[in-house]
Amino acid sequence: MVEAAPLKPPSNAYFKLPPVTVPRHCEVKGVARPTSDSEINFELWLPPAEAWNGKYIQRGNGGWAGTIPAYDLVTPVARGYAASATDDGHTSPSPVPNASWAIGHPEKLIDFGYRALHETALQSKAILRAFYGQELGRAYFVGCSDGGREALMEAERYPEDFDGVIAGAPANNWTRHFTGFVWNEKALKSDPAGDIPAAKLAAIQKAALAACDELDGVKDGLIEDPRQCHFDPEVLKCAGPDGPECLTPPQIEALKKIYAGPRSPRTGEQIYPGYEPGTEADPVGWRVWIVGPVQSMFGNSFYSGAVFENPKWDWRTIDFDRDLKLAEEKTGPILDAYNPDLRSFRAHGGKLIQYHGWGDAAIAPRDSIAFYEKVEAFLKQYPDPRSDASEPIQDFYRLFMVPGMGHCAGGSGPNNFGNADIADPSVSPQDAGHDILFALDRWVTQGIAPEQIIGTGRIGGATMTRPLCPYPKVAHYTGHGDPKDAASFECAERSARE
Repeated sequence: MVEAAPLKPPSNAYFKLPPVTVPRHCEVKGVARPTSDSEINFELWLPPAEAWNGKYIQRGNGGWAGTIPAYDLVTPVARGYAASATDDGHTSPSPVPNASWAIGHPEKLIDFGYRALHETALQSKAILRAFYGQELGRAYFVGCSDGGREALMEAERYPEDFDGVIAGAPANNWTRHFTGFVWNEKALKSDPAGDIPAAKLAAIQKAALAACDELDGVKDGLIEDPRQCHFDPEVLKCAGPDGPECLTPPQIEALKKIYAGPRSPRTGEQIYPGYEPGTEADPVGWRVWIVGPVQSMFGNSFYSGAVFENPKWDWRTIDFDRDLKLAEEKTGPILDAYNPDLRSFRAHGGKLIQYHGWGDAAIAPRDSIAFYEKVEAFLKQYPDPRSDASEPIQDFYRLFMVPGMGHCAGGSGPNNFGNADIADPSVSPQDAGHDILFALDRWVTQGIAPEQIIGTGRIGGATMTRPLCPYPKVAHYTGHGDPKDAASFECAERSARE
């Protein structure tokens, strides 16, 4: 048994993480080798028998994985869950996003894509049954980013592994998503004159908010639903010398390409959605991901490591039709979790909660909507004879779009709703009305679906709360009351407000 002690945040974390105290627990480290080239490391943390709530949580990884995110096991164990996580079958060569481990190792790519998740679930459940001497009650998967992709992969490929999953900002359209990274790199870097410096992001955000902030009925520094926003970057065109408050014509063209998203140069087909206006100046948003180096690193590592298996691959040579076709044929069946057939997961009784921040600069928010609508259309076209054919999608799958929030967390607005790696009760209450894990557990165990989740956060230094509404509903100001108070908003159909 490991006694309670501080846990040092991992050295290769992309963002700064606070130090935390790990609860007392039994720690099991395991290795699964389903193939001759597999080395799937996982950790399972088990609270003392008297503290176990009878349930199991598996946490997802992030980026290209390569380490076990033990940091993410702290909160589940503190809440009484047995919890596990895996490195997805390889060791990361550095903290920089990198897929060099995939070169010449097709089995390791499969381990990363889906096999490590299932192996970890199987082995962890067997160990906890032996440890506690009884069957577990419920099993949940919780992840964001690549972990969100993993959550959906489990629901699609192994629908009986988990009773409920939380998929945050899922990178489930992996092949097209990473192709979009290269699209943005070309938009900004092909012509040096089009590169947008971070110093100009504040002016871009200010102009976007001026155009679209009040569309939800209140001026508060948030665009509730950016799909209503038709911001034209031409308003920022420099009338005189170049400066931080304006954009040059090449920069305007680059920005338009980022907002619009990648398209086939030959057919005009939309490859992947673009990114949204209104949060460009967030400290860990565009300046890190889009005009900063992170999107480029991920896009380049995907094509050089997983697709072409050539470390010398050059992004300048990409053909968005030919190379995307190769990527979809080679890596799509392994990495993409975009199969809309969730009938078996639904028949198992599974519940799925997905969330995505509208200010996400890593994974395009509209792709979460696109996947949700794809699942909805599929289920209407192919009803499952095992369940009521008239069963609406929201009986087992709910999507929550979060205004202002960046990638998985952070940013402006109501971005705290139990989604943080380490739960902090001083930030938001830990109950089903405010915490997404409690909401999932209540839905699975009591059949009470979340009609809204109250998010907490800050805008312009002021504390605020706001209801997060199940898509397609959005929060709309009622016209009276404090606009920083969730009670002043209602969840309404978007069409009813236009």
